[in-house]
Amino acid sequence: MSVERIVRIVAGSFVLISLALGVEASPVFVHSGFLWFTAFVGFNLLQSGFTRLCPLETILRKLGVRSAGGACA
Repeated sequence: MSVERIVRIVAGSFVLISLALGVEASPVFVHSGFLWFTAFVGFNLLQSGFTRLCPLETILRKLGVRSAGGACA
């Protein structure tokens, strides 16, 4: 699996889990403070789109996970 796919899977999972834990209508609601984590993940995705700086991507590359390296790369 490539770095790009792992980053998308982790970010999507964090958003869905934090929404489930932070929205009062959810059956697994814990505290509305989890919505701040959702905002943090969204902000990190936004800034990484502009700056190409993603902490998870850096960690994965140091662990030896390879990039997809498509034909357009």
